[in-house]
Amino acid sequence: MSESPVVKIALLGAGTIGGSVIKVLRENKDIISMRAGTEIQIKNILVRDFEVPKLHDAGLPATTDYDEILDDPEIKIVVELMGGINPAKDFILKAMAHGKNIVTANKDVVAQFGGELFDAAEKNQIDFLFEASVGGAIPIIMPLKRSLTPNKISEVLGIVNGTTNYMLTKMTEDGADYDSVLKEAQSKGYAEANPAADVEGKDAARKIAILASIAFNSRVKFEDVSVEGITKITPNDISYAQKLGYVVTDAGIDVRVHPVFLKKIHPLASVNGVLNAIFVRGWPVDEAMFYGPGAGAPTASAVISDIVEIARGLEMHSKGRFSCTCYEQKNICPIDETVSSYYIRLLVEDKPGVLGCVAKTLGDTGVSLKSVVQSEEDLPGNDAEIVVVTHAVKYKKILAAKESLEKFPEVKGICNIIRVEE
Repeated sequence: MSESPVVKIALLGAGTIGGSVIKVLRENKDIISMRAGTEIQIKNILVRDFEVPKLHDAGLPATTDYDEILDDPEIKIVVELMGGINPAKDFILKAMAHGKNIVTANKDVVAQFGGELFDAAEKNQIDFLFEASVGGAIPIIMPLKRSLTPNKISEVLGIVNGTTNYMLTKMTEDGADYDSVLKEAQSKGYAEANPAADVEGKDAARKIAILASIAFNSRVKFEDVSVEGITKITPNDISYAQKLGYVVTDAGIDVRVHPVFLKKIHPLASVNGVLNAIFVRGWPVDEAMFYGPGAGAPTASAVISDIVEIARGLEMHSKGRFSCTCYEQKNICPIDETVSSYYIRLLVEDKPGVLGCVAKTLGDTGVSLKSVVQSEEDLPGNDAEIVVVTHAVKYKKILAAKESLEKFPEVKGICNIIRVEE
């Protein structure tokens, strides 16, 4: 056992997640101490000037000077909950250089600078854990690193952004359009005033980069991920999905993030609202799914699980146990070479021969059709909507087919192209 019955930590930030970490450490103190084998005590909290009095009034330590934390030999774990790249990355590296173990919920830093941070952790022989960076309260990082170690992982498919999942759920259940559900998500606090990171897929891309790096043992950075958001999804797409036996969800596969049509029987198809879920396929595990709250206060659960894991190691005089698992260098498949089935919605002139023309054009570019649906609704003018679902094909052939279709005067527009996960 260690010389001290207490492991002292410092928090960087006391916002939504930080405040929840403080609350859980206080209210669940006894069971956490029993499970960790030691008491975990908050020695200091780095906050802005105006936050100090509030923390002091609550009987908590607080400082605006990071050096107080760096220079305190009693602090063994620094918990970074600030978010963003700067100054979070610099603060993490400085703490590592001072021999302090790191817990972070920062997907931005881990996705973009994971390799550098793991090198620094190994150099300084400290633990660097980041369970809360993906999936909020859902345990997924440690299961991939430890529980699923014997498996050859072939696929990770996930709904890892609660905002977009909430919006697509509302569009499906209420028939609402994109703009109205975005305003509702913002009013409920699910979406930021500037929602670009969520609706354009950037938040999910950072998370899938982290998951892909761990699952496939090869470094995947944020910039390696092909990203497509949900901004083009309309009620029409939702309606056609239901007719075809699919649901629309915001998922990433093959180091990609994009909306996807899922069969209603797929485990992810029932994940609604702001919840997240991550589906893993491999051998010998076959299939497993991790499901739960993906953001906000529940994230404290994942943060504290990492704190407890490091505290246990300190009690056993063991550190540096969870090193980087990116021991391979695999090529990222170019987006043009990726293979999927596709849903294509077209606006065309309503006259004989148009459907045949569409089918022939797709066939000439190597795209075979699985099903075709024509809208029964009367559209303005002499127009009609045609929806086709293709068999699995390389994305570059879909692009070639799109280019060819756009040359025909009878094709008024290609309204949407969405991948289909069979």
